Amino acid sequence: MTLKTVTVEQARKMIAGGAKLIDIREADEHARENIPGADHHALSSFPASVDAQGAPALIFHCKAGSRTAANAGMLSMASPCEAYILEGGIDAWKAAGEQISRDASQPIEIMRQVQIVAGSLTLIGVLLGWLVHPGFYALSGFIGAGLTFSGISGTCMMANGLRLMPWNRNAPAAAPRTA
Repeated sequence: MTLKTVTVEQARKMIAGGAKLIDIREADEHARENIPGADHHALSSFPASVDAQGAPALIFHCKAGSRTAANAGMLSMASPCEAYILEGGIDAWKAAGEQISRDASQPIEIMRQVQIVAGSLTLIGVLLGWLVHPGFYALSGFIGAGLTFSGISGTCMMANGLRLMPWNRNAPAAAPRTA
């Protein structure tokens, strides 16, 4: 099932008329940046039924809209009223000049940290393999195998390890997920 999309302008009018905005991003993403007044229900622990609190409609959003669209069926079933997707997600909200709340003290999202570490280790493995010894190519292969395992299993060992780092210890817990 698909949900109808609404533009930022339409969403703003609907919210003024009582609709509720719901952020489905993970806790670490929501903590760093969110739309003020939006409820938060992380997709990884999404409830079977959302409490609309008398709202005539629910408007779901993620970062850019694709995560919300990919889960439209589940979101629709959990909604006790009309449900919509915010076209373009929080990125479109920001681009339209609408207000957002930022907390720069929160670490960047775990999956961005994984991308930075995995990309850096792969690049280092290739450079060391080319400049020092071909055996260093194994580092890039190991990272590639780990990312493949993460995609197949739905769990990311690197993300789990990064959550234990000091800069992430006070960050909101987010369920393991892959890119």
